[in-house]
Amino acid sequence: MTEGPVHGTWEPAPAARWEDAFLSGNGHHGTLAFGDPNDDRVIVTQHTLVRPNGGESARPPELAAGLTALQDRLLAGDTTAAEDFTDGRPLQWVQPFHPAFRIRLRRPPGESHGYRRSVDFTTGETSAECADWSSRVFVSRADDVIVQRVTTAGPRLDIALDHCLPGAPDRLGVGHGALLTPEGALLSLRARYPDSDRAYTGVTLAVITGGTSSLVPPGVRVEGAASVLLLTRVRRHTGEIDVIEEGRALRALLPATGTEHFYGALLARHLPLHRTAYERVCLDLDGAPDERALPGSELLKRTRSAALLERLFAAGRYHLLSSSGLLPPRLTGLWTGDWTTAWSGAFTTDANLNLQIASAAAAALPEVTEAHARLVHGQSEHWRDNARAVFGTRGVLAPAHTDGESGRLYHFSRAYPLHLWTAGAAWLLGPLVEHDETHGTHDPRTAALLAEVAEFYEDFLTRTDADGHLVVVPSYSPENRPANASWGTVNAAMDLSAARHALLTAARYHPEHADRWRALAERLPAHRLNDDGALAEWAWPGLTDTYDHRHLSHLHGVWPLDEINPYDTPGLARAAHRALELRGTENDSAHGHLHHALVAARLRDGERVAHALGQVLDGDFFHASLMSAHYPNRDVYNADAAHTLPAVLIESLVQSTPDRLVLLPARPQGLPRGRLRGIRTRFGAEIDLGWTPDAVTARIRPTRTVRVELRTSTGTRPLDLVAGEDHVLTPEAW
Repeated sequence: MTEGPVHGTWEPAPAARWEDAFLSGNGHHGTLAFGDPNDDRVIVTQHTLVRPNGGESARPPELAAGLTALQDRLLAGDTTAAEDFTDGRPLQWVQPFHPAFRIRLRRPPGESHGYRRSVDFTTGETSAECADWSSRVFVSRADDVIVQRVTTAGPRLDIALDHCLPGAPDRLGVGHGALLTPEGALLSLRARYPDSDRAYTGVTLAVITGGTSSLVPPGVRVEGAASVLLLTRVRRHTGEIDVIEEGRALRALLPATGTEHFYGALLARHLPLHRTAYERVCLDLDGAPDERALPGSELLKRTRSAALLERLFAAGRYHLLSSSGLLPPRLTGLWTGDWTTAWSGAFTTDANLNLQIASAAAAALPEVTEAHARLVHGQSEHWRDNARAVFGTRGVLAPAHTDGESGRLYHFSRAYPLHLWTAGAAWLLGPLVEHDETHGTHDPRTAALLAEVAEFYEDFLTRTDADGHLVVVPSYSPENRPANASWGTVNAAMDLSAARHALLTAARYHPEHADRWRALAERLPAHRLNDDGALAEWAWPGLTDTYDHRHLSHLHGVWPLDEINPYDTPGLARAAHRALELRGTENDSAHGHLHHALVAARLRDGERVAHALGQVLDGDFFHASLMSAHYPNRDVYNADAAHTLPAVLIESLVQSTPDRLVLLPARPQGLPRGRLRGIRTRFGAEIDLGWTPDAVTARIRPTRTVRVELRTSTGTRPLDLVAGEDHVLTPEAW
């Protein structure tokens, strides 16, 4: 193999659009750096910045009293009955995510030859430089501060905080501040939302080396400086905050002396947290050296390049880590340059969020799972409100959309009856269970919420069919509908899989209740095969499938669950594969293609994995920043493809359950050789996998003593692993 993949990307020109700006983040604050030597802009984001729109006070609909009547009508064959199960409210979107402002740095035009901008995934730094200027930016995981260091030989640099970004509300109440203090030049921007007592304030401290500064409202002018260090934070609040005190807090992050070493000191505290996480896993596909050296925008044109997949894998893990901390990634990760973010820049939980974090456990990013846990556990009280209000049950009911602040279920409509979706809590707890399996832990918070999911099903699953099986009614398969019925129906395949899995998982966490929860799971009906021999999206007689749709909710039992697989349930696996073959792409959403690929990988169909990846790579979904779009031709900034692609490649090469290891189940065509290092398994081992056209090797480092079933292309055999003892599979073992 060659020297190794590139852990970063670069461009030979500044970003002309915010979508192409290079990204940095610590899971709280984010930056989008344009890298323009003469008019540099760094857009600042913060995970909690959502614009009040009424969603902050919205409550779930009080519908429980009408549940029995709705169930009666649906079971009697009234296919539109669920359309009346509403309180008549109009569609209410969650509070939209938005940028804070941009830090703008202007100087007289200088020499631009030798220009290059880049991002280093191993450090989290974005940088840009030319003959007489350079700028480096990172967002510290240690100090939760945005750090920028600018060096310039020019005579003047004007610095200001600018809120004028696309879509900013006309009545946004903005106030600027600029002070010269002993700590440095202090800039502030306070923005108060229209018709609200909520606001946010950004504070930037500019520490100047070798020059002078003067106030030029609304900012500051620096003259004759060798360098300027900028420290920035944003706080969301009501009332006022003490800007002077914020400046002192920022100055306290720096050593008492040695201004030339300030940047290095801050970076040194950040690196152990960022670099350690990023370097745990690496994918090397033996990319061509000349292609590895290309700027990202040129490499993206080589859609069948191994070097491109290497770089997108690395970028996906980098962006996923960088957007996860206070919360997990939004639809846009942690970044946007526009106040009018599509779908409110929400956490869409019926597909997108779980797809984006799908690699967290296997790709050794517990930081991502911890951020997801903060979202889940921070909203559990609201989930209880939802279950009581909508269905009159104990337990929890999760929303399909959340702004990260409210977990109350209020976003629904006739065509999107998301309040009928009962699988959400089980689906969102899945990554937390996978984390526990991977690390051999038993998080009491996860255990407690699983018990509440089981209690929900105990109260909700009260109706039966003619054969005595429980019936999920009402039922909803996000975001599809039968060809011959309305959206709210009976026995959606996802609901059946999620309920069964949640009850059995809760039973494992709570042995004292295991018998009754397992008994309830056993009363759920089996999946149904339709007339095409495919696993039906609704396991209720008479409901016909709608194939051309972006979601694959009905294959939930294949991925992420292991309910349906080629080894234990080969008949159902064939039916699931037939369902995958028949599934259309509808509007070519990136999440649909990569969800398709994840299911195909579980079904050992490498050709279909490669085709789905090809749809994304050929469809021009990636910006020069290597962040992705929702639709082809870079339409609608969206993190689904960027964050999900690493999971697709991992699932194609290594799969695990608590008692099974599958190696190279669905290796995509065109990847004849490679090495995947540091993958974690759900039975407590770390794996390095290597392959060439002639041989496959694997080194397994278990942390637990366990026997697992090993599946390779040559067959199946038991594998006994001893904690602390490496186990090597040589070519002869295959």
